[in-house]
Amino acid sequence: MKIIPRFQQYEGANKIVERVVEGKIKKGLIWHFQGSGKSLLMVFAAQKLRREAKLKSPTVIVLVDRTDLDTQISGIFNAADIANVESTESIRELQQMLERDTRKIIVSTIHKFRDAKPNMNTRDNIIVLVDEAHRTQEGDLGRQMRAALPNAFLFGLTGTPVNKADKNTFWAFGAEEDQGGYMSRYTFHDSIRDEATLPLHFEPRLVDVHIDKESLDKAFADFKESQALSDEDADALNKKSAKMAAFLKSPERIEKIAEDIAIHFMEKVEPHGFKAMIVTPDRHACVLYKEALDEHFPEAASKVVISTTANDDYEFKKKWGIDKSQQEKVVDEFNDASSELKFIIVTAKLLTGFDAPICQTMYLDKSMKDHTLLQAICRTNRLYPGKTFGCIVDYFGVFDDAAKALEFDELGAQQIITNLSELREQLPQAMSNALSHFEGVDRTLQGFEGLEAAQNAIATNEKKDAFALDFKFLFKLWESLSPDSVLNEYNQDYKWLAQVYESVKPASDSTGKLLWLTLGAQTTKLIHDNVHVGSVHVLDEFVMDADIIEDIFNNPSPKKVKQLEKALIERFKGAGDLPTFKSLSERLEALRDKAEKGLVASIDFVKELCKIAKETVQAEKELEIDVQEKSPTAALSELFLELKTDQTPAVVERIVADIDAIVRIVRFPGWQTTSAGEREVQKSLRKALLKYKLHKDQELFDRAYAYIKEYY
Repeated sequence: MKIIPRFQQYEGANKIVERVVEGKIKKGLIWHFQGSGKSLLMVFAAQKLRREAKLKSPTVIVLVDRTDLDTQISGIFNAADIANVESTESIRELQQMLERDTRKIIVSTIHKFRDAKPNMNTRDNIIVLVDEAHRTQEGDLGRQMRAALPNAFLFGLTGTPVNKADKNTFWAFGAEEDQGGYMSRYTFHDSIRDEATLPLHFEPRLVDVHIDKESLDKAFADFKESQALSDEDADALNKKSAKMAAFLKSPERIEKIAEDIAIHFMEKVEPHGFKAMIVTPDRHACVLYKEALDEHFPEAASKVVISTTANDDYEFKKKWGIDKSQQEKVVDEFNDASSELKFIIVTAKLLTGFDAPICQTMYLDKSMKDHTLLQAICRTNRLYPGKTFGCIVDYFGVFDDAAKALEFDELGAQQIITNLSELREQLPQAMSNALSHFEGVDRTLQGFEGLEAAQNAIATNEKKDAFALDFKFLFKLWESLSPDSVLNEYNQDYKWLAQVYESVKPASDSTGKLLWLTLGAQTTKLIHDNVHVGSVHVLDEFVMDADIIEDIFNNPSPKKVKQLEKALIERFKGAGDLPTFKSLSERLEALRDKAEKGLVASIDFVKELCKIAKETVQAEKELEIDVQEKSPTAALSELFLELKTDQTPAVVERIVADIDAIVRIVRFPGWQTTSAGEREVQKSLRKALLKYKLHKDQELFDRAYAYIKEYY
């Protein structure tokens, strides 16, 4: 497997190697925003360090602070097929490796330096790459590691900006020679600009259930005074009642939030094929949320991921305890788009080092701030098809004051997450900016003529790029807010702009300076539901009406000829590799090429164009007859027989019968036009193929699904 680094990974890895080869500065701090690929940066750096002849076979130690991160990092090194990687199983094993002077890449946790002896290895070609440096080097373990490896190079990597108040991290890794204390920085804004991560939005929900800690503390103080409690009695009562936890875990509150989660998820998350995490105050709250959620979804739709302790009662551990292998299975199931699992419910686990791009929304009901909060919410910012932003639904009131929630010294850190209400305020101006490119254009004009007028208004690449910049901003607002009712009054204008955008978008990035975006799920659906600029009617008008053809011969109209030409091009694009249409497409391209070179008279061009159009319509009619004569099962049987290999079961009829039976159960009229219908049918097809061990054959799945979509 070949992995190409992004430029921030390339820069970061090279700076590490250059600093070690120079040998003057023994440390460096790297801040690359959450989700921008720090793990792969360590892979690139470690491999390059090991291959650098000047370093004379160095030892590279990749250090994390959690066992699950150890497993994840080891998995990434193994997936990249990096040689000489060792993962330590115990404190003793790590210490033995260092004492034996092992020259490899060692993946370990900081906890395995417990009780490490000073000067365990004094070589100066040991390089330590410390993941999540802002928390890994706190306390005695960090000091013990430094004492054990006194001459090692130390590079700290963090996904969150470091507070100036956090002097330990800057002392441990920040070099005076580096501007601002960072050897390499790749900010939130950099990662959004490069589309390495997605923007984050938060949505306050059920404000009446938010925590007002100041009021709660005041009420408790009043209670203390009215009851004439001593400080000791008040403290004891405070601890015993666990006033905050009691409020957070009240059944009525959790039921209300679970109901709201169900509504929000079914309206805004599930229709697009995404999943969600629920973050609760503690382990017992996880269980309460699970029980409340089961009232709205099947039991298999959610799973609790928590750890248990020796002090937990037997029944609790038996029902809710989860070991490492079970957790890995839950994560795999969550990442499987076709699985029934929609929610993972957690309180501490999976809030760091957990990559699930399918997770688009986090329902947050826990007090968090700064590093912990930023790491948690960034579980939702990974790239995934159709996903344009990560959403944090705030039930606790964490973002009632965003500046306090993300209290970093880094300029603009508070802008990492945006309130959806602010996006609503930006919508009118964004719409006005996008429409300003089409002053004087009649937006009520339907069909090709309406689009042609719009295209003429932005005829040059510069004008297209300017429109695209404004539409791109509007598009992101629309995708973020949909299906908010605030969009209703702008629906027609947005639909029109999206159609214009799609009609002028270049086939490749070679046209214009702008890297044109792929339309998001909401926008694409809106276009699909409403675009009726169909080439079928254009062809019928020109080909089937003899009077019109005669009129073209006698009074050639460049506009109508161009209209027919464009309609044919679009028709052939959608015909795939069908031989008849491929031949007709080649004839059209040859005709257009002759016309461009001036080798064909205008009237001959029109005559040949109409002839190709007539043959196209006739070919389509014959194809429709052929389609009607084939039953769905016959078409599927042909496909499986065509693709049959030694691994394919001999009884094709049984496979086809199973697929036919399952699809007929889950389908419904018009299922092909809805994302929910497509997902259900795709899931059913995968299950049927899994039964015959054919689920890994992607070509078979794609072609079978195409047949089902056409014939069912």
